[in-house]
Amino acid sequence: MRTSLALSLAFAVSCLSGASAAKAQDTITTQTSKFAFEETVDRLAKAIEAKGIKIAAKFDHAVGAKAAGLELPPTVVLLFGNPKLGTPLMQADPRSGLDLPMKMLVWQDKAGKVHVGYTPPAALQARYTLQGDGSANALKAMTGALDGFAKAATSGE
Repeated sequence: MRTSLALSLAFAVSCLSGASAAKAQDTITTQTSKFAFEETVDRLAKAIEAKGIKIAAKFDHAVGAKAAGLELPPTVVLLFGNPKLGTPLMQADPRSGLDLPMKMLVWQDKAGKVHVGYTPPAALQARYTLQGDGSANALKAMTGALDGFAKAATSGE
């Protein structure tokens, strides 16, 4: 009986984990870079700063992993924001502050390919109660900006 219960629980957890992984994959936009890791990070930072947006933080997960005695391929998160776009979302639903400011991840996979990923603003709209012209305009502007930053970092467009 216990074995059966344990197997049922394990199956349920694996199903939920798979669903969570699929859902997460659906809410992340990724682009593969034609540039090396460091160049991709630099290009991304320059694209963001060229729009007058200040990078609030840079998290180097590989450095953190190394400090913990672990290995991780190059993996960096840039955190940045534009209060003119984020504030209307937080006015509509303060919980959206959990996902703001925006962030973009640059990582190198096991095959050596470099990727840029981010949560698309449409996912924020689905997650929170973001209604009204202010939110719609902000989400549209964020979508264009994030797409432009990713293209500049990965393909040079």
